[in-house]
Amino acid sequence: MKVSGFTFIRNANKYDYPVREAILSILPLCDEVIVMVGNSEDNTKELIQSINDPRIKIYDSIWDDSLREGGKVLALETNKAFDKISADSDWAFYIQGDEVFHEHGTEAVNDAMKKYKDNKDVEGLLLNYKHFYGSYDYIGNSRKWYRKEIRIIKNDKSIRSYKDAQGFKKNGKKLKVKPVSAAIHHYGWVKPPSAMQAKQESFHKLWHDDEWVEKNIQVADEFDYSQIDSLVLFRGVHPKVIQKKISQQNWKFSFDPTQQKMSFASRLLHGVEDFTGWRIGEYKNYKVV
Repeated sequence: MKVSGFTFIRNANKYDYPVREAILSILPLCDEVIVMVGNSEDNTKELIQSINDPRIKIYDSIWDDSLREGGKVLALETNKAFDKISADSDWAFYIQGDEVFHEHGTEAVNDAMKKYKDNKDVEGLLLNYKHFYGSYDYIGNSRKWYRKEIRIIKNDKSIRSYKDAQGFKKNGKKLKVKPVSAAIHHYGWVKPPSAMQAKQESFHKLWHDDEWVEKNIQVADEFDYSQIDSLVLFRGVHPKVIQKKISQQNWKFSFDPTQQKMSFASRLLHGVEDFTGWRIGEYKNYKVV
């Protein structure tokens, strides 16, 4: 069995993306990792090169900044990376620049890839998500955060990154997937407040025109983390590859989990989910088989 990893990144240092840790987290499962490095204003390429592993294959890419609707450029860059993986690979493990795979799931993922490698009815593997916010101590627990997503797919080029690269589809249809007891930690909302603000001002340009950004994104020196609806304290263990970065956090963030900022309807739905585990009306860009 051969496994390829793939990802894309641009301006990793400027916006404090833990892409180095992201790549390191999937390397133990991969025979190669394709990294599509976009035209950056910092030393992103040198950061990837510093990992110094022969399995990592770096390709330069120029982002089409005119694709300012729905994050299309993110899907395009994902597909560029996917198309570079070796033809003889069975599986492709996708990781985004602000995600880290937890090593506790290594055995489960490896077993699932072996089990379903030749099963044509299984097109991908579904992983669990923890979304961190403000600092490495809090995770989002409201309905705004997706609970699962496809991160491992068969090496089938009819599978394409969907919309803003959150998930995948095959010929426009949902992928047939098997859930795996493994987790991705999403750190996209954990950055120094100044870096988070800079990311917000830049990132929304991938979805909207300048007029929308000017009207809707506040210009500030630091991001206001206090507007989140609901968080809970994280009581688990972070992946080993990011623990050093976590120890270097140089800003403070605190939140009172009892002070939820939800509407009555949201509170009601949240309560049902807490009691039953069922998320009413949950969006699923996949079909569990």
